[in-house]
Amino acid sequence: MSDVPIPEAGGTVRVLDELTELLENARSLPMSTSVRVERDDVLALVEEARTRLPDELHEARYLLKEREDFLARTRREADELVAEAKSNVARMVQRTEVVKAADHRARQILDAAEDEARRMQHDAEDYCDQKLASFQVVLERVGRAVSQGRLRLSATVEESELGSPDDDLEPLSGDRR
Repeated sequence: MSDVPIPEAGGTVRVLDELTELLENARSLPMSTSVRVERDDVLALVEEARTRLPDELHEARYLLKEREDFLARTRREADELVAEAKSNVARMVQRTEVVKAADHRARQILDAAEDEARRMQHDAEDYCDQKLASFQVVLERVGRAVSQGRLRLSATVEESELGSPDDDLEPLSGDRR
C-alpha cells in the first residue's frame, strides 16, 4: 500500500472553505481594502485542494472528451448514412427513369412492329388478290377457249352428221343420237 492519502469525499470543499475563512479573517492593511495573508498558508491550502480533487473530476473530464469524440464520430457516421441514402435514392430514381425510358422505347418498337406486320399482311393480301385476279383472267380465257373449242367441235359434228352421204346407213354400234 502507498503512503498517499486517499482524498475523502467533500475534502476539496472543506479545503476551499478553510481558504475562504483564512481570507475573511485576514488582517486588513491600514487604509486599504487589501488584506495581508501568509503566502505559504494560501499555497498550502490550494495544493491540498488540488490533491483532494476527486478522481471523478478527472474521470468527468475524460468522459466529456469521450462524449465529444463520440458525438463527432456519430455525426460523421450520420452524415455518411445520409449521403449514402441520398445516393441510393438518386440511383433508384435514375433506375426508375431508365425503366420508364426503356418501357417507352419498348412500346414504340412494339407499335412499329405491329404497324409493319399490318402493312406486310395488307401487302400479302394485295399480292394474293393480284395473283388470283390474274389466275381468274387466265381461267376465263381458258374457259372461253374451251367453250369455243366445244362449239367448233359440235359444229363439226353436226356438219358431219347433216351432210354425210352415209346418212342412210345405220350406225354400227347401235348408238343413235
